[in-house]
Amino acid sequence: MAKTAMRHIRMDEELKAEGNAALALVGLSAADAVRLLYHRIVADQAFPLELKVPNAETLGAMAEIEAMRQWDKQVLKPPRSRVIAASETSTPTCSANKPIHLANRPARR
Repeated sequence: MAKTAMRHIRMDEELKAEGNAALALVGLSAADAVRLLYHRIVADQAFPLELKVPNAETLGAMAEIEAMRQWDKQVLKPPRSRVIAASETSTPTCSANKPIHLANRPARR
């Protein structure tokens, strides 16, 4: 038997569910579809779908979308947490004004 290799693919959950449902209608699993895709790539020495280089208008639209995403990240980013000064903490202290670590306290009798 030939050695096999794993291929992990990240994709949107909704796309995955819809794709798996469509493949199931023709009796294929996602793994079957990927194997068929690779066989076709090897046989044709090309990607089986037509891929086009985007024109200037499409490139401009893509740049505009990326700029909007970057703006959203800046405007909608969560507030930074502030550092709490030692005087603001409520760590219990003993008479020597040293912090009491509850994990190191003596066991109750």
